[in-house]
Amino acid sequence: QVQLVESGGGSVQAGGSLKLSCTVSGDTFDYCMGWFRQAPGKEREGVAISYAQLNTKYYADSVKGRFTISQDNARNTVDLQMNLLQPEDAGMYYCAAVSRCASYSYRRNELLRRVADFEAWGQGTQVTVSS
Repeated sequence: QVQLVESGGGSVQAGGSLKLSCTVSGDTFDYCMGWFRQAPGKEREGVAISYAQLNTKYYADSVKGRFTISQDNARNTVDLQMNLLQPEDAGMYYCAAVSRCASYSYRRNELLRRVADFEAWGQGTQVTVSS
């Protein structure tokens, strides 16, 4: 059973940076790992997806060029480096995992919109961005 614990959230001014970490326990072979966020009153949305077996990554258009997802197998973490943060980036950030990632084939980028497919979730970490 995969378990996820996020850390690294906090408050930052617009234009600043934060790095979120997700500590992973359990066997995640052939898992896609993702970061999602949810602002008050809004639906949860995908931010970034990583598939380590093929070293492929996918990003929401709103964060491309500013956010970077990475997996550190030695530390068993999935990190999200967030630069040039804007007030619209604020919200609760969640780490998530979905198995049998190979089966998604050419549709892995669609996982950004397939919240229900993800089987394991962390408790979330809050990000606040002030203007």
